[in-house]
Amino acid sequence: MAKTKGYAAKVANGKIEPWEFERREVGATDISIDIEFAGICHSDIHQVKEEWGEAIFPMVPGHEIVGTVVAVGSDVKKFKVGDIAGVGCFVDSCGTCEYCLDGNDHWCLDNSAYTYNGMERDGVTPTYGGYSKNVVVKADYALHVPANLDRAGAAPLLCAGITTYSPLRHWNAGPGKKVAVMGLGGLGHMAVKIAVAMGAEVTVMSHSEGKREDALAMGAQNFVVTSDKEELKKLANTFDIIINTVSAEIEIRRYVGTLRQWGSLVVVGAPGKPYSIDGSILMGRQLSLSGSNIGSIKETQEMLDFCGEHNIVSDIEIIPASAINEAYERVLASDVRYRFVIDTATI
Repeated sequence: MAKTKGYAAKVANGKIEPWEFERREVGATDISIDIEFAGICHSDIHQVKEEWGEAIFPMVPGHEIVGTVVAVGSDVKKFKVGDIAGVGCFVDSCGTCEYCLDGNDHWCLDNSAYTYNGMERDGVTPTYGGYSKNVVVKADYALHVPANLDRAGAAPLLCAGITTYSPLRHWNAGPGKKVAVMGLGGLGHMAVKIAVAMGAEVTVMSHSEGKREDALAMGAQNFVVTSDKEELKKLANTFDIIINTVSAEIEIRRYVGTLRQWGSLVVVGAPGKPYSIDGSILMGRQLSLSGSNIGSIKETQEMLDFCGEHNIVSDIEIIPASAINEAYERVLASDVRYRFVIDTATI
């Protein structure tokens, strides 16, 4: 084991503060990454506040990780020292269940090992995330980050990027398709950039006028203020795909009504309260209310390669580690455009 430094929550709902802990030695199938940048995801805040069930403390959050490979295990062929590597939301899976064998390791039936607030496959060793100086991870669960991408801006791709790319890819966003993105935040702005690069016609749905200029600058063709109910009514029978990134309570039926035949509204932002919807609204045009959550290692690499090809990164604000707690408060106040990224050189 080797000592390292990070920032951790010692107790539920606690402040994020400096903490020394141990990483495992580099095994035959592992790589060691010196972390350079780590994104702050809203889910980090949920986990620290223990809002998603019992959590493991001390907790080192962070699953949007980019850095440089500094050591490679003897059996590793995928990486070499000096490569730019990323780590996303999970770091292991069973490898033998039907989903793992089918390339969908994020759906592992024997539980994927999450990057933090989880357990290694041994069932006893806690996982610690990217708010730290380094990480040791199985090479098969690390990703190649295209060299042309800004490393800080690429970090959020490991969660926000794949979370929005996966449903857009699955529901065939592209030329001739009309895509709406609900909410222009950390997830929403990535959905806009990716859908535009795929060739879709993109509309942003936002509760206020304040982000119209940003949305259009990212390539969206249209912007709708959803607080004006008449504006939504005008969009009836319009969209093939709606990506819902909003985690606040909403009247979901209003948005379903803007789908055209065979359209799908895909939930990627966990709702604050359960949705209430009359199933008959879905029946008339064979509409779907669906959900999506991250993607496999294979699909995440596909996403990174796509973003490399189209030079897509997140719009970010880089912060020192000492500002993490302030950043959490600003995320909760929607005061970031559009993702905080920690410069881990400050740890």
